[in-house]
Amino acid sequence: MKVEFDSAGVELVGNLFLPDTPGPVPGVVVAGTWTSVKEMMADRYARRLAEHGYAALSFDFTGFGESGGNPRDVESPDRKIADIGHAVDFLTAHAAVDGDRIGALGICAAAMYMSGTAAHDPRVRSLALVAPWLHDAAVCAQAYGGADEVAAKIAAGRAARTRFEASGAVEYVPVVGSAEDGAAMPYRIDFYLDPARGGIPTWPNRFAVMSWIDWLTYDSIATAPKITQPTVLVHSEDAAIPEGARRFHAGLAGPKDFFWTQGTQFDFYDQEPQVTVAVDTVAAHFGRTL
Repeated sequence: MKVEFDSAGVELVGNLFLPDTPGPVPGVVVAGTWTSVKEMMADRYARRLAEHGYAALSFDFTGFGESGGNPRDVESPDRKIADIGHAVDFLTAHAAVDGDRIGALGICAAAMYMSGTAAHDPRVRSLALVAPWLHDAAVCAQAYGGADEVAAKIAAGRAARTRFEASGAVEYVPVVGSAEDGAAMPYRIDFYLDPARGGIPTWPNRFAVMSWIDWLTYDSIATAPKITQPTVLVHSEDAAIPEGARRFHAGLAGPKDFFWTQGTQFDFYDQEPQVTVAVDTVAAHFGRTL
């Protein structure tokens, strides 16, 4: 069902998937990759979790998809973590949900945001991360071509933010495209370009250049020692930055599991058997810990 809830005065729009079993049932907040809208992968995982007996909420973050808020399509870890907190507010208050049994599932970049929420919000009782993108300065240097390239992107972000603050104009580049276009991911990634997969009309394939500042300076691995909730990671050596996931897992303060499987990063978004393997692992984890 379509739902709306408030996040610091902005109306966020989500989809709440409820199981056929009578409630109240455990609730799970679900979110996906950076720049994504809920229809790209969060809905898929939320729907499948509902089949396992959970009330699962996917939603568009502030400035993305159907949700309100400006400027649009700005990747802000702090703002997304705040939105997740308000999604938890919504779930805990819902009549179909047992507000004392709330979990969080982050796919790819949302692993950082769900972890950031769990680190300071005890209402999140259990955490699951699928194909997690978990970075700090060292991982960013590895992923983006070295410290000098990271510094150049941050400088471009600062210039774009200065222009926005002076004029209100947002500088955008494609999320996925060519290096000549300045794309945030200068590769031909089928998931994002195929309309039958992630290249859907509600996703504009644009990245606000000023996002580089907060994205590249966010340290998700530093949050691990603050997370005492039971946590499971599902990942593959062929997916994105497994070394970051290992370091994050090593730093976790609470009970932790790591399920290694096979598949590329993008397989975990919508392909089989990766989605089923991930969903079954996550559902079992929540079953033990919520």
